Amino acid sequence: MIRNNKLKIVNDPIYGFITIPSELVYNLIEHPYFQRLRRISQMGMSYLVYPGAHHTRFHHALGAMFLMQRAVQVLRSKGVEISEIEAQDLYIAILLHDIGHGPFSHALENSIVEGISHEELSLLFMNLLNEEFNGKLEGAIKIFKKECPRKFMHQLVSGQLDMDRLDYLRRDSFYTGVTEGNVSSQRLIAMLDVHNDSLVVEEKGIYSVEKFIVARRFMYWQVYLHKTSLAAEQLVLGVLKRAKDLSLKGEKLPASAALSYFLNKIVHKADFSSETLAVFARLDDVDVLAALKAWEYHNDVVLSQISKMLLHRKLLKVKISNQPFSEEKLKEKRVAFMVKHNLSLEEASYFVFTGEISNQAYRMDKENIFLLKKNGKLKDVAKASDQLNIEALSKTVVKHYLCYPKLE
Repeated sequence: MIRNNKLKIVNDPIYGFITIPSELVYNLIEHPYFQRLRRISQMGMSYLVYPGAHHTRFHHALGAMFLMQRAVQVLRSKGVEISEIEAQDLYIAILLHDIGHGPFSHALENSIVEGISHEELSLLFMNLLNEEFNGKLEGAIKIFKKECPRKFMHQLVSGQLDMDRLDYLRRDSFYTGVTEGNVSSQRLIAMLDVHNDSLVVEEKGIYSVEKFIVARRFMYWQVYLHKTSLAAEQLVLGVLKRAKDLSLKGEKLPASAALSYFLNKIVHKADFSSETLAVFARLDDVDVLAALKAWEYHNDVVLSQISKMLLHRKLLKVKISNQPFSEEKLKEKRVAFMVKHNLSLEEASYFVFTGEISNQAYRMDKENIFLLKKNGKLKDVAKASDQLNIEALSKTVVKHYLCYPKLE
């Protein structure tokens, strides 16, 4: 049901008052699909490391929209023509860019649904909302899909210096207390311009860009790829996969109707009908947490033990290495755990496993960040930087991890 726009501003702890720019944007925010984001954690299981990290995708989406409003103001002040309709399309595109996230942000798309990313789910939601709002989201969808004729608009939504990154780095820094990630979002936005239909940064903004790139690298190693968060997220994936395996074999597990729907059938990208999407829209963190509290007492040792580990923060030990762990070491730890707890090798693999993580703060092969010099020429920030070796930060660093239970 479409309501009247009575709420004009939202008080945000990062930016202060955020103005809702139009009736349409207000009605989208009020929609149940968007309100669901209040119950989706922005940082997954990171609160097990950083107790303050309980902010949601709802917070982030509103913050990113606020920064988009500032970007439109700045670009207009520099002579970039952006119509009212185009501005609204930008606000909607960034507002809805994460609407497809499932419980704990990334856990569901890698466990009980197959072959579909949250970006693809976001697009499915946007298409449904477009029908409900009589085609008023067409422009936003074109920007989101990179089909808008004005290239810089997509870069504002999804690029190396987009409003998404500018908000989540600052917001996640604030809620985790990791001050090194606190980028000056509005300072960076004040330096933005458009040249040959591409988003660029004024030359004097080089130090802000440098800080942004370094902060991004730091936040990935220190926060997003923190080994304890990593172990917790892998356990969430494991418990959901185990629950699905048991359900497909006929085991009736206690779970909400929405979660049971996905546990009891194999759901691929092609299976996401409007009915399936409607069920997905009922899923949030609460479904998974409630399930874990019930599964803690299940007679399946894998299901119960992982649920206990997540609920009581009795997580796996994690070793990080620059080199892959040998198959021999992995097998040795699996067999030892298997024998000690009388498990099968398959069951032990839920508790002892390896994987890899990677970090690339700046990509030089895709939509580089260019500085606009006073003479009108462009220079890649990595080549222009004389304070920090940004070019070195463009290399992908890969690390390997081994997870296994702590000694009792």
